[in-house]
Amino acid sequence: MLESLVNAFRAPDIRRRILFVLGILVVYRLLAQVPLPGIDREQLRAFFEQNEAFGFLDLFSGGGLSSLSIVALTMNPYINASIIMQLMTGVIPRLQALQREGEYGRQRLNQYTRYLTVPMSFLQAFGFLSLLNRDGIIIDGFDLGSFTSWVLMLTLVAGAVVLMWLGELITEKGIGNGISFIIFAGIVSRAPSGLASLISQPDPRIILGIALFAVVAVGTIIYIQEGQRRIPIQYASRVRGRRTYQGGQTFLPLRVNLAGVIPIIFAISILQFPAQLALYFTSSTVEVVSGVAQAIVGFLASNTIQYAVLYFLLTVGFTYFYTAFTFKPDETADQLRKNGGFIPGIRPGIPTRDYLKNVVQRITVAGSLFLGVVAVAPVVAGILDPGLQGLALGGTGLLIVVSVVVETMKQIEAQLLMRNYEGFIR
Repeated sequence: MLESLVNAFRAPDIRRRILFVLGILVVYRLLAQVPLPGIDREQLRAFFEQNEAFGFLDLFSGGGLSSLSIVALTMNPYINASIIMQLMTGVIPRLQALQREGEYGRQRLNQYTRYLTVPMSFLQAFGFLSLLNRDGIIIDGFDLGSFTSWVLMLTLVAGAVVLMWLGELITEKGIGNGISFIIFAGIVSRAPSGLASLISQPDPRIILGIALFAVVAVGTIIYIQEGQRRIPIQYASRVRGRRTYQGGQTFLPLRVNLAGVIPIIFAISILQFPAQLALYFTSSTVEVVSGVAQAIVGFLASNTIQYAVLYFLLTVGFTYFYTAFTFKPDETADQLRKNGGFIPGIRPGIPTRDYLKNVVQRITVAGSLFLGVVAVAPVVAGILDPGLQGLALGGTGLLIVVSVVVETMKQIEAQLLMRNYEGFIR
């Protein structure tokens, strides 16, 4: 592996991409160290100790939310905007037409997602600052008639937009998915403190349980990411001009988990949004509103059975949803037909489309169940043994970290193979 990494740095364009990603991540971590002014830090620390729901959001920000940095919102507004756009694409004909227009349509949809991120950022910034003001964390108070309050809100919105831009730069000019890398950097930045906390545990059962879970989770995620169904493809002989091109046989690799780590991120975002929204109304003077808000917060607490069930169902559901969004059987069948390719025993056109659709649905059952079980396992462990509550955060972070690392290694592998270097996978 070290030799392969050296080979990657020998190729100028791969080295430039890797260094570009590292540079962007350094910029992100520097921004995460710049705090908002006018905040009572002691009150802020006490707030995060009492609100478990915000602990998950703080996990993705690498501590930027608990320190209330200028990028405290991290990628949450962009992720929520992406979820809304993908849901709207399934029901609005105009967006469906754009989705079928190839690269042009994809760029337009991405542009709409960027536009939607701005109001989502304003909404989350206003709600979060209002919640902090309720607990007396903002020293000068929070009022839309105050210039200082608008500066605080606009700063958080600007930080979210900057992170969105940095993530897209990574996707365009670096290696891997920019959103996943930003979240990856936030989680990894908390690894030293997490290891120190683990070592300081007096109960060896906790250390053994976390270590055992880490090994099993890493192995399971790598198994899912590497698992694939290979569909044989046969190409007929073709005549172009005066030249005859001989047919050949290859295969179409369909991964067991085509959605990657995105379903986990979506599931957590959807689960935390109602709890986060309900927290704003827990101190309402209207007794009914306050009671409903407290019931929602208690129902979605991460140490409950119903939370584990919803987490599992959302992870499985988003795996199917994102797989259907990323893999288009009709487009794949059409491309095979245009290139003279066919699946042995399957007629080109609609039969090929239906065959690919059925295969993807069957293998996604295994991928979604594996992903759901691994995602929920640390939550269930924390419910059964309160001493393992920390796994609820560490397990989710480990899922994302392993998935991002495996995906990045595969992309570097593909780049190395194009240059006749020996890659990571032998």
